[in-house]
Amino acid sequence: MNAISPDLHAADDSQARLDRLSELSERLLARARALGASQAEVSCSEETGLDVNVRLGEVETVESTRDRGIAVTVYFGHRKGSASTADLHESSLEATVAQACAIARHTEDDPASGLADAALMARAFPDLDSWHPWALEADAAVDLALACEAAGRDADPRIGNSDGASVGSNASLSVYANSHGFIGRERTTSYSIGCALIAGQGEGMQRDGWYSSALAREDLQTPQAIGRRAAERTVARLQPRSLATAQMPVIFAPEISRSLVGHLLGAISGGALYRRASFLLDSVGQPLFPAWLDIDERPHLRRGLRSAAFDGDGVATRESALVSGGVLQRYVLGSYSARRLGLQTTANAGGVHNLRVSANAKDLAELVAGQSRALLVTELMGQGVNAVTGDYSRGAGGFLVENGAISHPVDNVTVAGNLRQMFQRIAAVGADIDPRSHIHIGSVLVDGLTVAGEG
Repeated sequence: MNAISPDLHAADDSQARLDRLSELSERLLARARALGASQAEVSCSEETGLDVNVRLGEVETVESTRDRGIAVTVYFGHRKGSASTADLHESSLEATVAQACAIARHTEDDPASGLADAALMARAFPDLDSWHPWALEADAAVDLALACEAAGRDADPRIGNSDGASVGSNASLSVYANSHGFIGRERTTSYSIGCALIAGQGEGMQRDGWYSSALAREDLQTPQAIGRRAAERTVARLQPRSLATAQMPVIFAPEISRSLVGHLLGAISGGALYRRASFLLDSVGQPLFPAWLDIDERPHLRRGLRSAAFDGDGVATRESALVSGGVLQRYVLGSYSARRLGLQTTANAGGVHNLRVSANAKDLAELVAGQSRALLVTELMGQGVNAVTGDYSRGAGGFLVENGAISHPVDNVTVAGNLRQMFQRIAAVGADIDPRSHIHIGSVLVDGLTVAGEG
């Protein structure tokens, strides 16, 4: 996929830095115990980054970042207090712990507060292949961004302008420790290259783009390939039309379809459930999807974008089914939300880790070929989703499909339905997974949605 040449990078001192963060965490926990805390937890992180932006062949911004954060949470019984700092001076660290303790002494009891059960802490820490340092200098990053934009602008004479190209590089080290004696260490790198272009003139201008992101530079697409893909997508949007309002099948492109899973996750997450703000209350054991559809969580994938041996509470992660045979198997819970609901944590404090949705079709081309008339959605706009009722109404752009082929671009339409019904009406999921997300899902065909346009 990639022609970005490797280079020699500086000596990797990440393990020594993690050692220092681990030692710092243990000191802070000891200080919390000395001040009377019955339980405590500490999160320490260091992050470095480089972001460059170019536009029309000129450098717009170059930003180098180096951030650090220390957060301390203490519990006095069921009373909780938290404080944070970025200052490593001993006086500041002591003041941070003291502040957390002072806050805890003045808060109300919350029976659900406290660390996750000690027996659930992670004990195995496999290499998840998430650390791929790249000593990317600013000049080299600028060259990559310029090459990406130039490839896009040169790809088609109808590309008349640009919103620019960007390159990002990030490295993160983190330690989570608690008074159960648990210490978990993580280190992760991430990289991205993207480009946004403008085609056409006047009121007929259209904008689109493309990007590549990965944990390792060798998994990035080349800048030239990204630029050309951005140009293809932008030019394809020229001379769009609206549609008369109608019921029709809707195909969500892979980069869009993961939003459907995102709405599912929001509805089955602990916070929404204990607040009674979800359209999927009391839905475990119910068929939400067609019987052929499975959704599995795979937290230990090597080089997975959200792979982790433990969650934000230190609880060991494990492979498990979220949906099996179309039936919802469980909620998405951390230890706090689980206690609020009278359930057990699912090791999802901080979110889910690498979901994979089963496929029953090949790819987008196959889904398009099977439709006499449908809407292919490549862009969604707005936040028109009601979390309590599941009502769904979002602005969309894409292409009209007629007689098994893409006919012409479409904009200024709204796709509407109800998420519970939309989940049931999923007719096909492609195997054409977009690798830029921790939600592994291909194109999705949903039958019988309302597409509202002109008339």
